[in-house]
Amino acid sequence: MTDTAQTLVQQMTVPEMISQLRHDAPAIPRLGIPAYNWWNEGLHGAARSGTATVFPQAIALASLFDPELLFSIAQVISTEQRAKYNLYNREHDHDIYKGLTVWSPNINIFRDPRWGRGQETFGEDPYLTSRLAVSFIQGLQGSEDILKTASCVKHLAAHSGPEPERHSFNAVVSKKDLNETYLPAFKAAVQEAGVDAVMGAYSALNGEPCCGSPTLIKQLLRDTWGFKGMYISDCWAIRDFHLNHKVTKNEEESAALALHSGCDLNCGCSYRSLEKAFQKGYITMEEIRTATQRVFNTRFRLGMFDEQTPYDNLGLSDIDSEEHAELALEASRRSLVLLKNESILPLNRERTRSIAVIGPNADSRKVLWGNYHGTSSRYTTVLEGLRMVAGNTIRINYSEGSSLTKERVERLAKEDDRLSEAAFMARQSDVTVLCLGLDETVEGEMRDDGNGGWAGDKKDLRLPLCQQKLLRAVAETEKPVIVVLLSGGAIDPEIEQYENVQALIQGWYPGQEGGRAIAELLFGMFSPSGKLPVTFYRSSAELPPFTDYSMQKRTYRYCEQGDVLYPFGFGLSYASFAYSIVGIAVHEDGTVNVRVSITNTTETPSRTVLELYLESSHPDFPPHPVLCGIKSVFLKSFEQKEVVLLLEQSQCTAVDNQGNRNDIHGTFTLYAGGSQPDATSRHLGADKVASTTFVY
Repeated sequence: MTDTAQTLVQQMTVPEMISQLRHDAPAIPRLGIPAYNWWNEGLHGAARSGTATVFPQAIALASLFDPELLFSIAQVISTEQRAKYNLYNREHDHDIYKGLTVWSPNINIFRDPRWGRGQETFGEDPYLTSRLAVSFIQGLQGSEDILKTASCVKHLAAHSGPEPERHSFNAVVSKKDLNETYLPAFKAAVQEAGVDAVMGAYSALNGEPCCGSPTLIKQLLRDTWGFKGMYISDCWAIRDFHLNHKVTKNEEESAALALHSGCDLNCGCSYRSLEKAFQKGYITMEEIRTATQRVFNTRFRLGMFDEQTPYDNLGLSDIDSEEHAELALEASRRSLVLLKNESILPLNRERTRSIAVIGPNADSRKVLWGNYHGTSSRYTTVLEGLRMVAGNTIRINYSEGSSLTKERVERLAKEDDRLSEAAFMARQSDVTVLCLGLDETVEGEMRDDGNGGWAGDKKDLRLPLCQQKLLRAVAETEKPVIVVLLSGGAIDPEIEQYENVQALIQGWYPGQEGGRAIAELLFGMFSPSGKLPVTFYRSSAELPPFTDYSMQKRTYRYCEQGDVLYPFGFGLSYASFAYSIVGIAVHEDGTVNVRVSITNTTETPSRTVLELYLESSHPDFPPHPVLCGIKSVFLKSFEQKEVVLLLEQSQCTAVDNQGNRNDIHGTFTLYAGGSQPDATSRHLGADKVASTTFVY
């Protein structure tokens, strides 16, 4: 592919080459090159280009703890995107979001629960993020010589808010934190998954803007990791060099710094200044040609200049199909995390005659989406799902209860105008399903019209005031309450003060079939298996400053345990499981085989997630046990299975203060179960975790 791209690029003039380094690359008719818009999204479905299957948001997909299912989901996304490309091409429509270069996944670490874009990530753990990223990329790109779609991981490197400061922010990160936490998923994406492209962040890292950083792009990506693909700027990030980071004086200098540092493609318009920069001697012909060759190498790898590809037969029947909808439903089911259950769930159909479905998210389609979403032809809200699943014998009483964030629903009404309705609905029902939380309009990427407008970060971990009042009004009826939280990150609903709030479900932004999945969970049509990919802190927790990128007191590996409301890796089931470690074998190549026996000790068929955690007393190792293995397993009633997991040599290592990863020799403790081996998880109802030691 490289030779073919090189031959084509050698025929281009300097202005022609420069024109191809923008996301909206124009046609070059004399060379038979059609126009192409590189900007496309596929975070949890083919996005922003019309009808597509909408899967749960990325953070919800992370709660699956299942790389294999995520691979299948990514395959569907790439199938639909390739089918759309074929159909749009036949209409000569080459607009934005209709190409084959998918700017997903977002593999930044969700280090702070206030970050609005954390919903786009796979959570707070570098191991989990790495495993899911590799599977997602492989599902997008396919296994043929011709790429099905080309994946781009974002945003290199340490990038996780605050949103209002992202265009000028300089993340100061230690070498240890960088190599231990922020970089492993990017390294896995490059070296294991063979990702086609990497996107830089808006922010700077240790003084260098990430889209113009020789340290990140040349030294780390290309020289150390051997990356051969494209580096892409975040959208309009290059102009930040002179407008906000103040490392250059004008656009020509900014464009030159980016290209000289190895940024091949500019999302935005700054590279229109490259010709002036070239004329002034800021950049060389060779730098322009190298970037252009990388760009065209991707287009050739996608088969854009081939007469036939393995994907030419994909078309309308491959978009929004029944098969894809069923997979979206399964993903929604398995992404739900049961955090509390005081014997109220599953609901008993014989004893339940009426259900109050209350809350601003109870009948909201918008809350199903999450940002960077497509348009589904079939949405099921929680209210619709309960009407569908409950049947004709159970009465459904509905009240919006409150606005999502405002003090009233009707503009001319008094404050809290829906509270009394919510109260009498709850009082006259056997049980209330209270749907609270946020949506993409208030939690997400800031100043992005495609993602709900202003959105941004959360100021704290509490529900909006109007929803706090709603919770109180419903709870004070003293009827049983089930809270369903729909959000992209951690919220403390502060339900401990209400004894009659008997269950809590974290529903995330659950995708097109989310309401049906929640209703099925409530009635016990399946047993929950989702696990938290982030730590849920108490609203009173003393979080470090948002701008502090040190990992101290952050994530389950370093946080203060007293601040934790629901731990990373936690999630209840309708079944119970017994775990035992039946064998450990350390091999000469440094890998470790672990055999674990899992038994479903109940009559309830259920899926569980086996989680392995590793602990070491070495001073460079994190203070709490770290996740080192995952496997999603389904067991019938009273069934026993043996699972074998492989620990790579790199997992028995630690990163020192200089950023070097070194082998650890000595005694490790290994834990196997359905949660972390912490006291909080056990207190909340997690099954007992098995443990053993081994010498490495």
